[in-house]
Amino acid sequence: MDKNIEQALEVLRRGGIILYPTDTVWGIGCDATNAEAVQRIYDLKRSSDKKSMLVLCKDANMVVKYVDKAPGIAFEVMEMSTSPLTLILPGARGLAENLIPEEKTLGVRVPDHEFCQKLLYKFGKPIVSTSANISGEKTPKNLGEVAREIIDGVDFVVNPRFQGRPTGKPSSIIAFGEDAQVTIIR
Repeated sequence: MDKNIEQALEVLRRGGIILYPTDTVWGIGCDATNAEAVQRIYDLKRSSDKKSMLVLCKDANMVVKYVDKAPGIAFEVMEMSTSPLTLILPGARGLAENLIPEEKTLGVRVPDHEFCQKLLYKFGKPIVSTSANISGEKTPKNLGEVAREIIDGVDFVVNPRFQGRPTGKPSSIIAFGEDAQVTIIR
């Protein structure tokens, strides 16, 4: 695993994009602070929807570095969740501008996945995560379902033996307002 993590880190640090397993589905990722890398993912997916990409963070401490208006209840919900959960939080900051929608929110998830956690720990900042498909097409549950166009369009593909036991479906999504208003999206 360490060799794949080192290779993925090298690609992320130089502004490249990776295809990698998460605790849900296979994702396309990059350094969430690098606008050029983020744009490459939009181009690859044929999308410009800023709400279609979230970031993975190592833990709540990393989350608060990039969102400054999240209500405390959001972190309690994240802690209690027993399945993959994406939080839409207000006050996004410190990331690539083309990743943050007009309302300045950020989709954030702390993955329960060994490879992702090790990568995030060593990288030290959020990694973009968006499903490994062309916008509007079926979300691939495993590497075998990822389109050749996506595989050819990334700079590094993580070895599928580090897939773990993904759920095979997108995470649940809950949006939190600054006033602790909660909206269940999925």
